[in-house]
Amino acid sequence: MSTSMRILDAHVHFWNPDRLHYPWLSAAPELQRAFLPPDLPALGDGALDGVIFVEANCRTTENLGELDFIDSLIESGAPILGTVAFVDMCDSTRRATILPELARRTRVVGVRHNIQRQPTGYAIQAEFVRGAQDVGCMGLSFDLCITADQLVEATDLVRRCPDTTFVLDHCGKPDIAGGALEPWATDLRRLAEYANVACKLSGLLSEARPDQRTVSGIFPFASHAMECFGPDRLMYGSDWPVVSTAGGEPLWRSFVLEATANWPDAARQAFFFDNAVRFYGIR
Repeated sequence: MSTSMRILDAHVHFWNPDRLHYPWLSAAPELQRAFLPPDLPALGDGALDGVIFVEANCRTTENLGELDFIDSLIESGAPILGTVAFVDMCDSTRRATILPELARRTRVVGVRHNIQRQPTGYAIQAEFVRGAQDVGCMGLSFDLCITADQLVEATDLVRRCPDTTFVLDHCGKPDIAGGALEPWATDLRRLAEYANVACKLSGLLSEARPDQRTVSGIFPFASHAMECFGPDRLMYGSDWPVVSTAGGEPLWRSFVLEATANWPDAARQAFFFDNAVRFYGIR
């Protein structure tokens, strides 16, 4: 491995419950506190060259306040190279106001509207599809946050939005704990047929049982994502601080470093840094 390899973590959250409201944290008491850049050890010890912040599911009415919060972290020196912001795809009036505002914020590189836990058909209703198309027209990417059973629906959304770049979070959240390689594997391969989709190798520890958080337990799922998307459409992400409840960011980073140890230097550098820069259009 080249000693000069750079690492960009393409999936990090920061939040502060004293500043914004995060309703979902009530069900995750171990995460119900502020998580800020100094709390991520990899930034302090030089293991990371930068991160991409992904919206943290604060109240939907506070989405611009979340961007202001992240801008304040950047102004304080946090190496946040890009921001993925929340926009409600189902609210055409508000979307028409918010997207131009995002275009003026140079750190915003993508949009996410969480699809997981939504009813079947949510992501392919006409308004949602138009929203994802609008995101592409603005030159922003769209993060797909789904579970394995929603891969077919997500593929249908992608098919309807050929001019939008999509980034799949957490490999589509396969049911590792249940050992369900299929139909996830087949559905992931079908999604990967679309060249405008990239995939984050992230979040897999959270889908596994504690006894599966090993190379042998995770690798069948990680290797399939690697095979489907290849080194040119795969990017590294930790899902910190959520990963703190599933073994921790150092464990995940060490696993991914081991899993890619035999890759050529160029492929490894693409995976750990260059692909995120390219797919998110980071300046």
